[in-house]
Amino acid sequence: MSNRYLDPNLKVFSLNSNPQLAEEIANVIGVELGKCTVSQFSDGEVQINIEESIRGCDVFVIQSTSAPVNEHLMELLIMIDALKRASAKTINIVMPYYGYARQDRKARAREPITAKLVANLLETAGATRVITLDLHAPQIQGFFDILIDHLMGVPILADYFQAKQLEDIVIVSPDHGGVTRARKMADRLKAPIAIIDKRRPRPNVAEVMNIVGHIEGKTAILIDDIIDTAGTITLAANALKENGAKEVYACCTHPVLSGPAIERIQNSNIKELVVTNTIALPEEKQIDKIVNLSVASLIGEAIIRVHEEQSVSTLFD
Repeated sequence: MSNRYLDPNLKVFSLNSNPQLAEEIANVIGVELGKCTVSQFSDGEVQINIEESIRGCDVFVIQSTSAPVNEHLMELLIMIDALKRASAKTINIVMPYYGYARQDRKARAREPITAKLVANLLETAGATRVITLDLHAPQIQGFFDILIDHLMGVPILADYFQAKQLEDIVIVSPDHGGVTRARKMADRLKAPIAIIDKRRPRPNVAEVMNIVGHIEGKTAILIDDIIDTAGTITLAANALKENGAKEVYACCTHPVLSGPAIERIQNSNIKELVVTNTIALPEEKQIDKIVNLSVASLIGEAIIRVHEEQSVSTLFD
């Protein structure tokens, strides 16, 4: 494929959450980013103006709902409304990181299910499709009545570790919920898996209990979908080291890295934390221990396939 994508009916727009990733995706596809301005009224209300015709076009909007989450979510909803009223043929939302996904069920009485609420908001605003990466729970796909393509970050992370040619590795899931993800990575790297059995007394607080599997003398690679305050992952790394792991690497798709996360990672037994750029990392979070991989090629390929009505399923592996 030439580096210019010639179909004028494919438009890619970026909002404010991750303009650098949007630029990379546009370069992969070979298009210019669409012209729009996102500003605010003096009271903080979001104002969006689309500065080119999109009538009859397949429009793709790139926006992660990362911090500030509510601002980025409102930008997205208002953009969808603007596109709908400007007669876009399809409105495809590319959410590399789907925020509010951690509340995906009622774990206690009187809790909301925010993952479903966000799905409802996107649909009601007028989205026709969502393309996302590594949902916190795959069943969130069932919260949508519109089309959803759920891409995987594991192959990108696995390829990085494959290239490092580490010896005697074991893939470790930091909890029971991430075993499927760990298994996928282990299959790609032809390695065994281990599981950390942990208890979480309240949100963002974790206690390591037991390690299930053989890790002594091995190079451990911890894998998670989201690293938020880094409490779980650093506790897990310390537990692995205490139980005889030779080295500990960690990786995740979504580096939320809020609060004390950077300090914890810096002071932990983690040799290297490998993340993807689904969430833009500000400069103060770019420490030597963090390696940032790009998901632009994966998302760019998905956008082309959706627009050309080709199969996207090969990208799920």
